[in-house]
Amino acid sequence: MEIQGRMTERAIELLCLPHDKSCLILDLGCGSGLSGQVLEEEGHCWVGVDISEAMLDVANERKEEGDIESCDYMVGDLGHGLPFRSGVFDGCVSISALQWLCNADKGGQRPAQRLYRLFSSLYACLSRGSRAVFQFYPENSQQIELMTQQAMKAGFTGGVVIDFPNSTKAKKMFLVLFTGGAATSLPQGLSEESTSHVKYTDERRERMKQIRGKPPKKSREWILQKKDRKRRQGREVRPDTKYTGRKRSGRFF
Repeated sequence: MEIQGRMTERAIELLCLPHDKSCLILDLGCGSGLSGQVLEEEGHCWVGVDISEAMLDVANERKEEGDIESCDYMVGDLGHGLPFRSGVFDGCVSISALQWLCNADKGGQRPAQRLYRLFSSLYACLSRGSRAVFQFYPENSQQIELMTQQAMKAGFTGGVVIDFPNSTKAKKMFLVLFTGGAATSLPQGLSEESTSHVKYTDERRERMKQIRGKPPKKSREWILQKKDRKRRQGREVRPDTKYTGRKRSGRFF
């Protein structure tokens, strides 16, 4: 969960979203909403697509619990294309999902066609000048070339950004795609010598929440809001007391 959160933070950084407004982001392969939670913590709303109904059930449970809020999601195979109207999204992120489209799991599936359907429909539903960032794990260089070719064929520009290329453990690959607009150069990948990279920390997230009027997670206010949400859903909740949200001292004797 922590690794996926860090990769999502890096993807958001590569999106270069404006700092002064909340954006609507498409999360492809959203799963249980881990990436979406990071998007919300950065002040954005999101719509997710995932092929697994079981994972989306988990996301729905997390939404009922209040862990994720500003979202909606749908079941869908990315290889069939996306059903959204033109220009509706300000950006797109995808964590550890794109490589699965390179597999032919069923008879008649052609990876090149499935990738092209995804990229062409994605290009249509993104606003001009926006970006899409895919973190992925390719099996070989041929898969990277196939993904890039189909993305360019659909109208995108851009390429692959590699963070920590000399590290076996920390190496991460991102396909960064541009929809046009002003001329944009491909971002530089991070390296062990990088000093200008701004790291997103848990403390920063909490500060961002406070700025936007959201109480820090696990605080008394956060717990009371969560209990109120459950009451509105008709669920049984323990009554509020002066001990609600109070930290334990750690001593039992």
